[in-house]
Amino acid sequence: MFEIRRYAPEYADEWNQFVAESKNGVFLFDRKYMDYHSDRFCDHSLMFYLDGRLLAVLPAHLSGDTLCSHNGLTYGGLVMSPRLTVVQTMHLFREMNEYLRSQGIRHVSYKAIPWIYHRLSAEEDLYALYHECHARIVARDFATNIYLSAGLRWERVRRRGIVRAQNAGVVVERSDHYEAFWQVLADNLMNKYGVKPVHSLQEIELLHGRFPQNIQLYQAVREGKVLGGVVLYISSQVVHAQYSSASPEGKKLGVIDLLYDQIFKDYRDYPYFDFGRSTEHPDGSGLNENLVFQKEGYGGRGLCYDIYEWEVKSDK
Repeated sequence: MFEIRRYAPEYADEWNQFVAESKNGVFLFDRKYMDYHSDRFCDHSLMFYLDGRLLAVLPAHLSGDTLCSHNGLTYGGLVMSPRLTVVQTMHLFREMNEYLRSQGIRHVSYKAIPWIYHRLSAEEDLYALYHECHARIVARDFATNIYLSAGLRWERVRRRGIVRAQNAGVVVERSDHYEAFWQVLADNLMNKYGVKPVHSLQEIELLHGRFPQNIQLYQAVREGKVLGGVVLYISSQVVHAQYSSASPEGKKLGVIDLLYDQIFKDYRDYPYFDFGRSTEHPDGSGLNENLVFQKEGYGGRGLCYDIYEWEVKSDK
């Protein structure tokens, strides 16, 4: 039987080392990342031991009587040791449900980790969700990614953007200074959607300081003025565009095309590039067709981010 422990700060080093050595963990699950917004969530992350050995962790928090994995992250399913077998995973979910029932938790919302982020195949949880938990998909988001070693040819409109930006004297540079780009991003999001970036300037600076190799900013600059940029989240398998935005002038000059051209060259040895989601509602509906068209123009193709739910039924 598994020993199930609720995460506590004294386990941070053990948790972080496990995530780094797991077959499907990324730096987003490191506690130095997760805990930057700990004041917003009632953490109820779980750690699963078998014969004294940590074999899995689940980033999670409580919302009422629901365990969520994890609303502060794009995805947050079971992070697994390479040693964890499918039979053990079935037992793990069965015993986790018993644990949740004992804690008065009646529902689970589960965000599976997309397969492109797996260092080794890691879908034992999906099998267990169906057969052990009788989970159902309640949301399906659409993302766009590129298998970089077999990338498709760019559409002509995207290649024209590169030439237009270069002819205008735009240059691409990496930067550790986020303020100028954050103003471009914030203005763009507010004007188009009436929202702010998920991270404040102070938060992204804090996270970059904690993960300088994993969080990188590329900026498009003309005569000292930042016209656009892309913030990358870099894991072992995937380079992910966390934020991508341009000013009105930058859009006219095609700076996003120039930025991605340089990024793809710099990260050509990585397996995947993930543009992220192109939907406007929490359940994955509201496909932004213009945004998808732009991403497909770079050779991107589809990937689904799924959310599962199930009820922790009473044993009576």
